[in-house]
Amino acid sequence: MIVVMGASGQIGRALIERLDRWDAPRRAFVRQHQQGAQLGGDYVLGDFDDPGSIRRALAPGARLLLNGSLGPNFVDQQRRIIDLAAEVGVAQVVKVSVRDAAPGGLLGQGMHGEVETHLKRSGLPWTILQPVGFMQNLPADVVFADGEGRFHGSYGAGRVGYVDARDVAAVAAVVLTRPVGEDATLVVTGAEAPTHAEIAEVMSATLGRPVRYVDLTPSEMAERLRLAGMPAGLADDLAALMSLVGDGRWAGTTSVVRDVTGSPPRTLAEFVAEHADAFR
Repeated sequence: MIVVMGASGQIGRALIERLDRWDAPRRAFVRQHQQGAQLGGDYVLGDFDDPGSIRRALAPGARLLLNGSLGPNFVDQQRRIIDLAAEVGVAQVVKVSVRDAAPGGLLGQGMHGEVETHLKRSGLPWTILQPVGFMQNLPADVVFADGEGRFHGSYGAGRVGYVDARDVAAVAAVVLTRPVGEDATLVVTGAEAPTHAEIAEVMSATLGRPVRYVDLTPSEMAERLRLAGMPAGLADDLAALMSLVGDGRWAGTTSVVRDVTGSPPRTLAEFVAEHADAFR
């Protein structure tokens, strides 16, 4: 049995679709009956803040995909799930994290880093997946006006190996269905690491409409995020995190998707073409 936490998210849905194609027994953990009905098959209704519902979803010998959205209680929630998994006797935890996760890091990197540390100390067999940015987040950043699409950031000329969330799910599916191996951290990227100006060029060529990346200083980007309604502290940290990419720390790509799944990761051009309707 494979238990999928965060089953209604992008990675969770893609993972369940793949497991169902393989006829692999799985159980989805969802907040609403509607989500469970849409996914079909076995599901448990619950909440990450409800230990009883988490325990109902788990089973001795099960394999667990640990995923969820960032929020104020994220670290406590994921630690609790790990502790319950250890009590129940789960056979393996596959955690979706983020590249360069480390305690004390900015935003998700710090939160995921704390959870990773807890998982490594739990005694459970583990595999940690560390993707970079998801291609699925790009369309919402582009705003079309005056005949041109624009998106903003403070990345400078930094390169990012954006990956399709479905490729992360494909890696997770293989790891969760093959025999439990050695503990491992897998950095999951796309096959290419373009700058954001180059991303705009790919969007323009694929969509047939001009798209431009507008690079801002971290302070300018933070102000833009605040004006969009983001809390000040969060806006400052996000803009600073973007600017850190400029030193090339996310420029390297890995062969994890191909090595684990046997298929190459989707390219940015393929993703944009497939999701052209999402760019408005």
